[in-house]
Amino acid sequence: MAGQSDTSAPILEVRDLKTYFHTRDGIVRAVDGVSFKVNAGETLAVVGESGCGKSVTSLSILRLIASPPGHNEGGQILFQGEDLLKASEARMREIRGNKISMIFQEPMTSLNPVLKIGKQISEVLVLHQNMNESQARTKAIELLSLVKIPEAQSRVDQYPHQLSGGMRQRVMIAMALACDPTVLIADEPTTALDVTIQAQILNLMRELRDRTGASIILITHDLGVVAEMAQRVVVMYAGRKVEEADVKELFASPLHPYTRGLMNSIPKLDEEKCARLEEIPGMVPSLREPILGCAFAPRCTHATGKCRTEAPDLEQKKSEHFAACWHSEKFLFGVRA
Repeated sequence: MAGQSDTSAPILEVRDLKTYFHTRDGIVRAVDGVSFKVNAGETLAVVGESGCGKSVTSLSILRLIASPPGHNEGGQILFQGEDLLKASEARMREIRGNKISMIFQEPMTSLNPVLKIGKQISEVLVLHQNMNESQARTKAIELLSLVKIPEAQSRVDQYPHQLSGGMRQRVMIAMALACDPTVLIADEPTTALDVTIQAQILNLMRELRDRTGASIILITHDLGVVAEMAQRVVVMYAGRKVEEADVKELFASPLHPYTRGLMNSIPKLDEEKCARLEEIPGMVPSLREPILGCAFAPRCTHATGKCRTEAPDLEQKKSEHFAACWHSEKFLFGVRA
């Protein structure tokens, strides 16, 4: 991907990123050579099971990995041409929450329970926009109204525990958008919300993306959210990228058995009520030991001896469709997973 010519350079490009955790039990290779790019105004979804490295990848972009035990072991993170892995901590403080913002996974634990929500939003504006307290409070009310929180003038003085889960998520979005970021990272933005609130949050994010022109990296395991929000999809497994494609192409013709397994586990309206959902057997492998061959081989019904001993490279299988599988050609011709 990195070698492809592009008329316009990507806003953000991750190249061969490696983030390892050095623990007493060994080295955990949480992100092991992941690459992708994000174009201006695009929504890129990063999907996979829990423990596949999605959140660690997003935290690595902002250099929020606790060290120790976490360490960057190689790669580049290019934001508008600047390698963030080489930037000073002072420079990263200028970028975090300003040029690149993040909606964290759990709003109840991400918000400070002893500070009013208006104060928490204002802190970002005072730090990055050089506003005084009065200006920041006014802007905080505007942001709460922007994310469709009713009675924003009174809500601004409430504490997180006084808000519902959906309202807290909207506050997190308001904080992330306070400085009109170029890139917005949304880590499981609809987790633990009921379906009605999920739909409202997704509609809000879509409207804000269209209004501000921000690029979005959407971290999720929910393929329904992916289908509704993303233009391109990166599928991760065991700390590695195993497939990447345009969202329509991926749903129409997934080329990796893991991706096909994820899709086959989704309930379908046209199936009989008594039909049992397909499941992916086994579990995600431990990342403490080097993985020989394809990481998915122990769970894959198509695995052969070659899969267990030789790791497949990520290769272009169709136009703008990449997969890391020795047998992906089978799926080009309709073989069922």
